[in-house]
Amino acid sequence: MNEHTPSPAGPLAIPSHVAHAAVPTPPPGLLVEVAWEVCNQVGGIYQVLKSKAPLMVERWGERYCMVGPWMGHASALDFEETTPTGWIGRAVMALRAEGLQVRHGRWMISGKPRTLLIEHWQGQPATNAAKFRLFADHALSVPSGDALVDGVVSFADAVRRVFEKLAEHAGTGPTGTDKVNGVTPIIGHFHEWMGGLAIPMIRRQNLPVACVFQTHATLLGRYLASNDDAFYDRLAWGTIDHAGEAKRFNIEFQHLVERACTHGAHVMTTVSTITGEECDGLLGRAPDVVLPNGLDINRYNVGHEFQTLHAGYKERIHRFTMGHFFPSYAFDLDKTLYFFTSGRFEPRNKGFDLCLEAMARLNAELKAANLGITVVFFIITRRPTRSLHPQALHTRGVLNEFHWVCNEIMKNIGERLFKIGAAGARVNLEDMIDEYWRLRYRRTQQAIKSSGLPPVTTHVIEDDGEDPVLEQIRNVWLFNRHDDPVKVVYHPDFINPTNPLWGMEYDEFVRGCHLGVFPSAYEPWGYTPLESVAMGVPAVTSDLAGFGSYVAAQHRNHDSPGMWVIRRRGREFHQSAADLCRCMLEYCRMDRRGRISLRNQVEAQSWMFDWSVLGHAYFKAHDLALERGFGYR
Repeated sequence: MNEHTPSPAGPLAIPSHVAHAAVPTPPPGLLVEVAWEVCNQVGGIYQVLKSKAPLMVERWGERYCMVGPWMGHASALDFEETTPTGWIGRAVMALRAEGLQVRHGRWMISGKPRTLLIEHWQGQPATNAAKFRLFADHALSVPSGDALVDGVVSFADAVRRVFEKLAEHAGTGPTGTDKVNGVTPIIGHFHEWMGGLAIPMIRRQNLPVACVFQTHATLLGRYLASNDDAFYDRLAWGTIDHAGEAKRFNIEFQHLVERACTHGAHVMTTVSTITGEECDGLLGRAPDVVLPNGLDINRYNVGHEFQTLHAGYKERIHRFTMGHFFPSYAFDLDKTLYFFTSGRFEPRNKGFDLCLEAMARLNAELKAANLGITVVFFIITRRPTRSLHPQALHTRGVLNEFHWVCNEIMKNIGERLFKIGAAGARVNLEDMIDEYWRLRYRRTQQAIKSSGLPPVTTHVIEDDGEDPVLEQIRNVWLFNRHDDPVKVVYHPDFINPTNPLWGMEYDEFVRGCHLGVFPSAYEPWGYTPLESVAMGVPAVTSDLAGFGSYVAAQHRNHDSPGMWVIRRRGREFHQSAADLCRCMLEYCRMDRRGRISLRNQVEAQSWMFDWSVLGHAYFKAHDLALERGFGYR
């Protein structure tokens, strides 16, 4: 490997005794995990909670409970309500008697964890009272007129009441070895400021709850990284005025809540060492435990079929490529590679700008090398759009029509061709096709043709003139010209089966691609490269992403085939772009056999990111909370 690939610390394949480490016996008490995203898909935390739940249930069984807000119909899709029983049931009934509606049931995911969803909104007067207590007790001044903040405050106060009742009724339940110093211990694991605001309330009330706070990213860090190229340098130098910067970005309350949760928790955690630096510099406390994000790899595992699935889904991407590019000009699909990047529309944080700069360099390199390879690079994100691009819709419609005409012709001549050929007679295919179908074939073929260049975007974007991705595409002159080996498709919407351009799931699209490119400038963890790897698709990430820093730190002495980590920290933009270009050029030089071998290695290595391996860090955090909160060892 070149210098852009850090050398890992050991082979990526996990020994069987580590990969299948036994789940330890649970300590006494109850584990309650609180998050705004329980049965409520908002972002990546939903994926963390959902995929991790089976491991938590495996360890804690019925003594594991998740808590989230009731979001009406959206929650009902994921939730099966049941009758509460036992001391948790008594706590729920006591809350209902006081007017707080708490729904008890199961989150309908693997593991079916016990779940409480709170109808937390008690009206504006009750929320105002909670705001007053936050100011009086914690000097947290809650802004007015923000519906989301009001909802978070209301939810936090309701969560406090839930823990109060759980503690009150715990004494009526388990006895003996399930108690520590006569108390049934409760661990509260809180995610982000939206789920963690209850921590200072719980500590103020002195409830018998050991609190774990997990931040998946600092809000101030996200803002600063988007606006400051020297963010990590300033963080290391300790020159960031966190209070002043929070005020500048108008996130003072959220930032102060993060700090209150950080300092109120018995155990402070985050998802990566690089985010741990943010916590130390911006929140004033280094994490006690790092909790890397895993996946349920079994969900993606298809055994030996993953190569077959890649070939099948690649054919469906070929169909898109034909509709998008072939009206203007054609190229050899057998020598076409599909690269992609995806994520929230944070072009700098997600590395879209670096991707496009590297693609422009790759375009020049491929021209000079004359490899005969075409690279189609997809940027998948979500932006406000007016409609699908008329040209994309038109060519897709005509291509579908052409495909139908070809099938009809084959149906008409297929049986006759078989009989004539079986009889040994010579066949003139032109004569076998009726004139109607010959003319329709030629008319439809002509209708596909276009005199213009293929568009770089599939949609009409509302702020076309100000879109930073389109601006960068123009700056690097990637206009999908005929002689450009690198083509760009900017798709400002998510891929799903209802999208008329695709008719496939995002996971299927990923499996059909050859390489995922995610050189983030700011990424607390990064599920996109991990998901790619889980599906046997090689991926490029960066050392400023939690996933990339984890791979680089854990595997220092060996190459990491299929999981390249681009160095961005302490380097100039153009240096990282050159490294990324070299990495992609190396991939382009691989033959088909080499790419198949690489996908096999990537798929085998993906198991090191299964929750059965990474989830043990959560066990450590929970055990540490019990030790600090209840003196249990």
